[in-house]
Amino acid sequence: MQTASEHDLYLFGQGTNYQAYRLLGGLHDDEGITFRVWAPNADQVAVVGDFNGWDGRANRMHALGDSGVWEVHVAGLAAGSLYKFEIRNRDSGHLLIKADPYARAAERRPSTASVVAPPSAHDWSDGAWMAQRARRDWLHAPMIVYEVHAGSWARHADGGFYGYRELAERLIPYVVDMGYTHIEFMPLMEHPLDESWGYQCTGYFAPTSRHGGADDLKHLIDRCHAAGIGVILDWVPGHFPQDAWALASFDGTALYEHADPRLGYHPDWGTYVFNFGRNEVRSFLLSSAHWWLSEFHADGLRVDAVASMLYLDYSRKPGEWLPNRYGGRENLEAIGFLREMNAMVHRDFAGALTIAEESTAWPMVSRPVYVGGLGFSMKWNMGWMNDTLSYMRHDPVHRRFHHDLLTFGQLYAYSENFMLPFSHDEVVHGKASLVGKMPGDEWQRFAGLRLLLTYQATAPGKKLSFMGNEIGQTSEWRSDEELPWHLLQWPPHAGVKMLVRDLNRLCVAVPALHDQDFDAAGFSWIDCHDADQSVVGWIRYARDGSFVAVLLNFTPVPRPGYRIGLPRPGRYRELFNSDSHYYGGSDLGNGDGLVAVGDAWMGYAASLTLTLPPLAGVVLTPTD
Repeated sequence: MQTASEHDLYLFGQGTNYQAYRLLGGLHDDEGITFRVWAPNADQVAVVGDFNGWDGRANRMHALGDSGVWEVHVAGLAAGSLYKFEIRNRDSGHLLIKADPYARAAERRPSTASVVAPPSAHDWSDGAWMAQRARRDWLHAPMIVYEVHAGSWARHADGGFYGYRELAERLIPYVVDMGYTHIEFMPLMEHPLDESWGYQCTGYFAPTSRHGGADDLKHLIDRCHAAGIGVILDWVPGHFPQDAWALASFDGTALYEHADPRLGYHPDWGTYVFNFGRNEVRSFLLSSAHWWLSEFHADGLRVDAVASMLYLDYSRKPGEWLPNRYGGRENLEAIGFLREMNAMVHRDFAGALTIAEESTAWPMVSRPVYVGGLGFSMKWNMGWMNDTLSYMRHDPVHRRFHHDLLTFGQLYAYSENFMLPFSHDEVVHGKASLVGKMPGDEWQRFAGLRLLLTYQATAPGKKLSFMGNEIGQTSEWRSDEELPWHLLQWPPHAGVKMLVRDLNRLCVAVPALHDQDFDAAGFSWIDCHDADQSVVGWIRYARDGSFVAVLLNFTPVPRPGYRIGLPRPGRYRELFNSDSHYYGGSDLGNGDGLVAVGDAWMGYAASLTLTLPPLAGVVLTPTD
């Protein structure tokens, strides 16, 4: 048995033990398993399991000084054994049976015991990927993320889940063929309720057993890296569910959460809010982030619901929240935690990314901690997403009255490192699928979807799109069944899929479409004022001076003889046209016979006249 070091216990108590998973949980040694658990308000703790008949008298634990940590060694214990902790509160005498917060594995729901995980047998083969990631200039690299819910991307014929290894066989080739650069998995941490999609997590160190074990998930990520695909994991450090067998009231007191519901209860989700001011809780959460990046080689963490962490009054009415020590509504402890988490990730995991789902105007979310920012690599641009989808819902005849929804985003587009998302949240709960949001008849709806996806692909910012968007899914996403892949037998859906594939590959191949996503020098308007015709156009520049022109027509009316300004005269060709018949369009376009003359127009040195197809976007490139 290896005893806990005083130094590790000290760091844990200071909130700076970033590898507390080496201190707590069920730890292997040559003779058996050492169990440690943090329960500072207990007067008696035991480990119970199938190896001792769930009898709390068999393997009682002893306290390690005043650290609040309890310990016991169980000799000869095998991997796969089930266990929990029996905790008696020292004040009330109540007896609680709790799963291990640091468990590496858990029973599949509805069972709730922790599982002694076997030592990892996975032999990583992604050394070249990890070395390349450390050198990668991600600020200027293409990033096109495919958001995946592992439980419903595909299902077996009997409705059963695909395992991690089965996903490796089917999902990775699909993602590679479609031209995505990254997969973002909705939470793969253990969770008891399928309907939470993983966002009510109980196992912060345990991959969900729905799809296999830890080595199976490592295999999936390793194979992604071998195929050149990065992996981002959703991570939920803001709140946790009330299940009595998990973190809630862990030792008979509000240990991981706040005792006062004005601080500790989240009204939106019926969950508890972590007490970010408690050192041991910070060690727990920071260690969870460290665990997924170190043990599973994840390339980034997408942090859920950051706004709910930053504001003490988030979704609360007056009188339902407590101000901070200065009288403000900012959660100072959560801010400190997020900064420390981001600093740790960027210091210890070269090239790893952190991405914030943050829906407010909080400043400098994606700016370094050392200049006063929160330290995230990127932030989801929820304002752009909401404005865009609101605009697209309008009948084209009325869009000229809402033109500012297309143009306003450029006023703040470079205040953060933005990712442009069309996520799972936009295709559930009565919001309709992306194509279902489009007005008009079937042709107009699919043309509108193709235009929407072209707009996202050509606008400044990294990209994220939820699974099913790329096949024109007509129904809302359902987490309890697989995607409606059968739709691809119909030309409009097959056309959308081909369009997304070509757009993804275009964004990767053309530097101007990704090189300066976060820099105002990479963008200039051709025209942002043509509200009457609902047309916008811009130039995207790479750092080497190469450029493309993007024109988008948001009405079903073709625009022949449309004149635009361009940076220089010469020959141009259509690099992309969303109205191509290959995608299900009307095939109205310009080909490669475009010539810009040296007549100044719209503030540019040259001008060109072309035809804009209906409900479509075109990308032009100089050919001389």
